[in-house]
Amino acid sequence: MWDIDSQKPPKGRWSTPPFDPRFPNQNQTRNCYQNFLDYHRCVKNMNRRGKSTQPCEYYFRVFHSLCPMSWVQRWTEQIKAGTFAGKI
Repeated sequence: MWDIDSQKPPKGRWSTPPFDPRFPNQNQTRNCYQNFLDYHRCVKNMNRRGKSTQPCEYYFRVFHSLCPMSWVQRWTEQIKAGTFAGKI
């Protein structure tokens, strides 16, 4: 789940993330961060329930489309180290 290779986007055609009215401005930093959190919360909840994490793929695609890879790698390392500031 926290492996860098597993966080690479799958092959295939991706569309641009749809408009999210919570983030109407040009700066999409908060949108990136929120979708990163939503993805990890979704995976955590689905694993806890013993269900497929397929519904979480939407968040994965959105944050991979919006976030710089350096941020994703840093946040992933912080999650592994237990120092990530977000609430997952």
